[in-house]
Amino acid sequence: MRHRVGMLLLGVFLLLQAGAQQARPNIVIIVADDMGWGDVGFHGSEIRTPHIDQLAREGVVLNRYYVSPICSPTRAGLMTGRLPERYGLRENVIAPWLDFGVDTTAEFLPQMLAQAGYKNRAAIGKWHLGHSKRKYLPLRRGFTHFYGHYNGAIDYFTHKREGELDWHNDWQTAADTGYTTDLITAEAINCINSYQQEGPFFLYVAYNAPHGPLQAKEHDLSSYGFDPLKPVFGKGQPGEEGSAGRGNTRRQTYAAMVTAMDAGIGRILQALNNAGIDDNTLVLFQSDNGAAPKEGGRNLPLRGFKFQEWEGGVRVPAVIRWPAAFKGGWVCEQVTGYIDIAPTLREITGLQQPPPQPYDGLSIIQCLKERKTVRRDFYLGNGTLISNDWKLVMPKKESAAGGAGPQLFAIDKDPYEKEALGARYPGRLKALVALLQQYQAIVPAQKVPPYEQGRKKFEAPRNWDIRE
Repeated sequence: MRHRVGMLLLGVFLLLQAGAQQARPNIVIIVADDMGWGDVGFHGSEIRTPHIDQLAREGVVLNRYYVSPICSPTRAGLMTGRLPERYGLRENVIAPWLDFGVDTTAEFLPQMLAQAGYKNRAAIGKWHLGHSKRKYLPLRRGFTHFYGHYNGAIDYFTHKREGELDWHNDWQTAADTGYTTDLITAEAINCINSYQQEGPFFLYVAYNAPHGPLQAKEHDLSSYGFDPLKPVFGKGQPGEEGSAGRGNTRRQTYAAMVTAMDAGIGRILQALNNAGIDDNTLVLFQSDNGAAPKEGGRNLPLRGFKFQEWEGGVRVPAVIRWPAAFKGGWVCEQVTGYIDIAPTLREITGLQQPPPQPYDGLSIIQCLKERKTVRRDFYLGNGTLISNDWKLVMPKKESAAGGAGPQLFAIDKDPYEKEALGARYPGRLKALVALLQQYQAIVPAQKVPPYEQGRKKFEAPRNWDIRE
């Protein structure tokens, strides 16, 4: 009798444990590169993004989602849940010739998720968090699989940067041919099909689109009215050296690139559906920063571009969907952003121990479940701070945000930053300037070197094969 009761209790325990494991979602984070606020259909763009729009209809639109105004700092904050200042990143990206990477004592998302039982953790696409030594690369930062490129701004067809092939499958150079957007999509689908029966998985799908160089496939260009008899932008006639993938205008080419990425996202979502796992898969889509100036993208009606702390540089399209946990079809006005993803996933996966380094972000899972917002401060770097419904912008020598003195905006009512209100609310302005000082006091152990340092004499390693 005791034996039967014991076996029954053991069975109940195992069932409960299996149920808890089943509750952990698959996680798919999709990051676009330099995609502007005004470049998605659900924000009124003329660019066709039907699958991202579908995600917005089915999920929750994160209407006040903030990032860094440039790439590497955003990716560092996304991976760690901490401000990139803590790792010496904010001023520029990790260029091909720089010997720099994110502090290896930092806990990256896949390292955290490994503790939560995620066996398969793949990074697909653009890395850009350090490449000069193996210790900075994905397979040493907790990922079990990597497919893609270490640097930014690679050629979409040759996959080269600085004259060398930058395309990899784990540690091996990959000679795969094709348009990078399509290769990234195909690998993400391969991983879904391979991992679906092996417990919850994590996919970090980092497209290099629509970042420059502006290059699109002929089919996608044609869908936006490309005329092969007319000159392509910047390089004369189609077929001339350097003209591969260029349309008649930058906007036309950029639009074609975005639509190709959107089609890839649609294929990924369909693969989740075909596998029967989309209900318990958390999908996050976001851009890494606003659209770059004069590169075809648009941030309108927001002010500013990439490299700037105006809303157009730091407020990006973002959507999150997890049908098994919260209802979609609504717009969330919570101030949130890239540093909130790690703490949110930590809570979702049930890890009880605190992170090895305190988070700067916070979990937003209850906001998504209960549709409640919490008041908070969110540092955007370079003297720029969101505090609930206010935004402080400090002047700079090289004007990323501009202005003769500190500027205060009622950002909830004036998201276009048209009217500075510091003179009207001097007390509020003074309080935010004082609050800003705690963030400006952050001193990292090392800083990313100036962008041009070492560029003139740099020679890329053969096939970007990093051995050290």
